[in-house]
This record gives sequence, structure tokens and C-alpha cells, in this order.
Amino acid sequence: MLVVFFRAFILYFLVVVVMRMMGKRQIAQMQPFELVITILIAELAATPMENSSIPLISGVIPILTLLSIQVIVSFLSIKSETFREVVCGKPSILINKGNIVQSEVRRLRINMNDLLEQLRSKDYPNVSDVEYAILETNGQLSIIPKADKRQVNISDLEIRPEKEELPITLIVDGKLIEKNLMKTGHRVEWVQQQLKKANIKKIEDAFFAFLSTEGDFHAQQKERR
Repeated sequence: MLVVFFRAFILYFLVVVVMRMMGKRQIAQMQPFELVITILIAELAATPMENSSIPLISGVIPILTLLSIQVIVSFLSIKSETFREVVCGKPSILINKGNIVQSEVRRLRINMNDLLEQLRSKDYPNVSDVEYAILETNGQLSIIPKADKRQVNISDLEIRPEKEELPITLIVDGKLIEKNLMKTGHRVEWVQQQLKKANIKKIEDAFFAFLSTEGDFHAQQKERR
């Protein structure tokens, strides 16, 4: 039983390291070759994990081999545009100046209902409102709306927005995060003063406290059990 535990732990740790080395991508953002390698790695890790009679090295070596292949393919796709087109393909224009490119839709075997659904999900229910719709190599649909249908930006209104900072967490479950407090330039006494304004007597009584992007202090008191 202990052997099975250690085998599972080793394989889990190995797969986590391999996936981290492959990069930070969600499944929907993966290129086809990356998705294939991810599926194969999962299968290779599961087999020796389920069957203790299979040597652990029989799962480790193929996983490391797939990692090497992924690194090499990624490197070559960066260096060679031709190689990238062979492995990943090219983006396809599905809508051109408000008109559906029928030849591309048929070639890619895209259902019209699926295309319209994706347009609606991006707040463009009318095909005529779209200048270009491009199917990217990772399967996502990019939409460039017509000029008169584009969303208004703050720059279009000639408004200068104030620069916003990231929110900073100061207290979690009654514990002060001192390294975050140092980033704010404030001291513990300041935090205690802000808590009193929020009717919280001490740091230990605060469930959560943070500085917002605007620099405002917010705190929530612990619930009494």
C-alpha cells in the first residue's frame, strides 16, 4: 500500500513539474500539438499509477520524452513560420466585411448555428455588424467589429482616468500580512486605526481586510460562532 502511495506521489509531482515547464495555458488556449501531448502525459501517468506491476521508470521516461518533444516543437515554431503553419495551421477568416466566407466555413466543417452562437456570446448578434471574424489556430474566434459598432473607449471621450493599482490584501482570518503592509508604506498602528473606524476592535477580530485599487481601506469582521 505504501508503495502505491509513493508511486502516485512521484508521478503526480512529475506531471505537475512537466505541465509547469510546458507553460501557463488553459486547455482552450492550447495549440493542437500541445493538447495531444497533455492527453498523452495524463495517460502515461495513469497507467503505472493504477498498475503497480509496471515499473515506474516505464511511465517516467515517456513523460520526459514528450516534454522534450513539446519544448523542441515550441522552439522550432518560434524560429520558423513555415514549421508553425505545418504544426499549428493558419488563422482562417470566416467573416469578411460582414459576409460569411462560405468556402472556409465548409472547409472547416463549421456549423452555422455554432458560429452564430459564438458571435452572440461576444455581443454581436448580427453578422452584418462584424468586419472580420477570424478562427484562430487554438480554436477561439476573434471578432473585429465594424467601426460604427465598436465599443466606446475612455480615450474616445477624451477623459484621463486615474492610474489604478492592484488591490493589496492586508488581513486574512485575523492575521496581518506584514510583507503586504510594507508595500503600502503604512504601519500597524494605521491598520488598527482603520479597523476602529470599521468598528473592529483588533486585528484578530478581522476576517478580511484590503486596500482597494483606489487606495481605500475595506475590512470585514469575523462572524461570532
